[in-house]
Amino acid sequence: MTNNKTVLAWLEEMKTLLTPDEIVWVDGSDEQREELRRVAVEQGELHKLNQDILPGCYLHRTNPNDVARVEDRTFICTSTREMAGPTNNWCDPQEMYKKLYDIARGSYKGRTMYIIPYSMGPIGSPLAKIGVEITDSVYVVLNMLIMTRVSPEVWTVLGDSNDWVRGLHSRCDVDPEKRYICHFPEDNTIISVNSGYGGNVLLGKKCFALRIASFQGWKEGWMAEHMLILGLQNPKGEVHYIAAAFPSACGKTNLAMLIPPAYLREKGYKVWTVGDDIAWMRIGEDGRLYAINPENGFFGVAPGTNEHSNFNALESTKKDTIFTNVALCQNDNTVWWEGLNKNLPENALDWKGNPWDPAKFNKADKSTCAAHPNSRFTAPAENCPCISDEFNKGAGVPISAIVFGGRRAKCAPLVYQSRDWENGVFIGSAMASETTAAAAGAVGVVRRDPMAMLPFCGYHMGDYFRHWLEMGKKLGDKAPKIFNVNWFRTDDEGNFLWPGFGDNMRVLNWIIDRCEGKATATETAIGYVPQPEDIDLTDLDMDLETLKGILTIDKDVWAQEAAEIEEHYKKFGDHLPAELRAQLDTLKKNLG
Repeated sequence: MTNNKTVLAWLEEMKTLLTPDEIVWVDGSDEQREELRRVAVEQGELHKLNQDILPGCYLHRTNPNDVARVEDRTFICTSTREMAGPTNNWCDPQEMYKKLYDIARGSYKGRTMYIIPYSMGPIGSPLAKIGVEITDSVYVVLNMLIMTRVSPEVWTVLGDSNDWVRGLHSRCDVDPEKRYICHFPEDNTIISVNSGYGGNVLLGKKCFALRIASFQGWKEGWMAEHMLILGLQNPKGEVHYIAAAFPSACGKTNLAMLIPPAYLREKGYKVWTVGDDIAWMRIGEDGRLYAINPENGFFGVAPGTNEHSNFNALESTKKDTIFTNVALCQNDNTVWWEGLNKNLPENALDWKGNPWDPAKFNKADKSTCAAHPNSRFTAPAENCPCISDEFNKGAGVPISAIVFGGRRAKCAPLVYQSRDWENGVFIGSAMASETTAAAAGAVGVVRRDPMAMLPFCGYHMGDYFRHWLEMGKKLGDKAPKIFNVNWFRTDDEGNFLWPGFGDNMRVLNWIIDRCEGKATATETAIGYVPQPEDIDLTDLDMDLETLKGILTIDKDVWAQEAAEIEEHYKKFGDHLPAELRAQLDTLKKNLG
């Protein structure tokens, strides 16, 4: 398949370590995919669903001890602890290699080694990167065929280069006590052992596309970000592109696949999805920032996804999709999860494969759910009704605006614009969200998640902030404008004041108008806030006074916010850029 000496040498080393009975080179062909599906069903890895209703769709169940990413078992292994920084688990690379190799040694005995050559991003794109993952799981292979671009062309593009990411995955015994997901950024290497759950074993996703790629971007002068990419088309047919970062439970996927409200649809507004989760961004020949989605599919959370909350995401799952840890409806051999509809299925098996009794279901008790709360669908992006024509083009799309967001009941206004790039980096570095009832622990606790990258930054986060600042200097006056949104302001009874979902388009329109110099704004202590009249409320059950209320800045609340940011900054020590300290001082002064 390849004559690349660095690939062949690594594969020989892995064969000696893992001792597989058989080796299969994955080529991405439809014929091989069908054979892999057949093998997966035969081995009990997959259950074939009703092919008339869900063509090409299958169900998989993970081990009940293996249902989510394990941040406490995730390590960044750099030559010094300082390089990994205070927000990552660290281990000396040589110590961790020994530990992992001892765990993995001989673990492929009686199993097949699958070799997956894949491209993150359109094959051959100057913004794309190449990886090779070996795995003993057919489930992983089939997911990687959806989530990445797998083809013999990858070997052609790679040629003799050593610029590729090595990925070793072994299920071993799926032992949580010996489960590790480890990244070696200086070696372009990822090793995952004792897990079968997608987030830990689809090594192209968070492992490569964020943890390794963020390190690569730092060293090579580009950005790997935990951001959706959407194109907003106006009635003239002009499309402007936005990249946006949100912590979990803040509507990221819904925004990526937004359907404009009827009033704006009728005027000719459209939204095109380029990516729902990750953006790789480089400066183009014209000096602007261009982004690609390095992924080829969606690895989405199933519970809560329905035709009302996210029609386009649900449509994406209608064919060639792998469902993980959802319920099986035995009457028609289809799937179900909480929030899909209100019809609790009779004669269903829960996510563990046990008979499920709908009479015992209690929405407040997750243990009574038919689907696991973190159950997933892996769906091809090309299934999405609003997928952008730019999705498979390797040049990337020019980014007009970068948007940060979070869930804040009283703090951040509906939307505001940073004063400049440096101030925007400050806003992103202090990004926070308040815990909801769905999360473990107390409700309303503020959790800082800078740029939504806290679990995914592959090096010291203080240096990551500096990289952002340096990218801004290179971009100069061609830098995207930076904004912050908050769809979650509440009244004193806890009711949301902004409708959200499709109506967020009204805020996006103001953001684009600001980028185009067409909308006014008022300067405040924190940045530029819209004139209330500039947010289009046509056909919306909201009066101007309510809108004014969610655009206000409460200086007492923000004084507390500034104090919390100061505490947050302490963990970064002398790696925190002086520019961000100065931004915090300016905020305090403005509030004073």
